[in-house]
Amino acid sequence: MRFHEAIRRRNLSLFAHIDHSGEAKRVGIKMQEAHVLIFGNPKAGTLLMIASPLLALDLPLKVLIWQSDDDRVWVSAPSVAYLQARYAIPQELIGNIAGVEALIEQTLQS
Repeated sequence: MRFHEAIRRRNLSLFAHIDHSGEAKRVGIKMQEAHVLIFGNPKAGTLLMIASPLLALDLPLKVLIWQSDDDRVWVSAPSVAYLQARYAIPQELIGNIAGVEALIEQTLQS
């Protein structure tokens, strides 16, 4: 999977890969392909959670990779602006997660 490699190349930790479609298949239910990757940098994330403890609800970072009924593949993730506004992340720490949007864009371009 391209995102696994992109996460590894950036020296981020892949904490989990949740295969929703695989689990659905295992219990006899058909659904579109859907995978959630949970990843991040423990040092950067810890500093963010010290500044804003409730941010732990959305960290580590998550990306949903899913396929629509017309076979198009989509990538969805909370925006950095949303996380900053929701959790009042200090401006001097926003760079700790700002790279996620570039990671997604660069991975989609490759």
